[in-house]
Amino acid sequence: MKDIVWDEILSVGVEEIDEDHRKLVNIFNILNHSVMAEESSDYLAATLAELINCTVWHFSHEERLMLKHRYEGIEEHKAEHQELINSAKELQQEILQADKPMVDEHIEFLERWLTEHILTADLRLGSYLSQVM
Repeated sequence: MKDIVWDEILSVGVEEIDEDHRKLVNIFNILNHSVMAEESSDYLAATLAELINCTVWHFSHEERLMLKHRYEGIEEHKAEHQELINSAKELQQEILQADKPMVDEHIEFLERWLTEHILTADLRLGSYLSQVM
């Protein structure tokens, strides 16, 4: 599995959001390398938990910005955030309960989970915030 490489296509045009996204991409890449290196299941679980926890924090950061700047799409965007967190936590529970190692399929899911949200909902939000901030 390839790393996610940060470049301008992932930029939403708001530095503080882009900075968060770069951190999330970095944690994803650490997790990806750890799966390839067959790190211990405890280490992988801790890294996945870090990715989820940082994502939760990031989503609350975005939601604060949406409230401050009266973003009209806030409810839809928040619902997508909740759906993303739920799906990541379901994956986390599946891995922990089955005591199975993380595999490429899990990494591919997380890559789509992260990049599709940035390239859709967050680009719309970034476009709006760039105009009002």
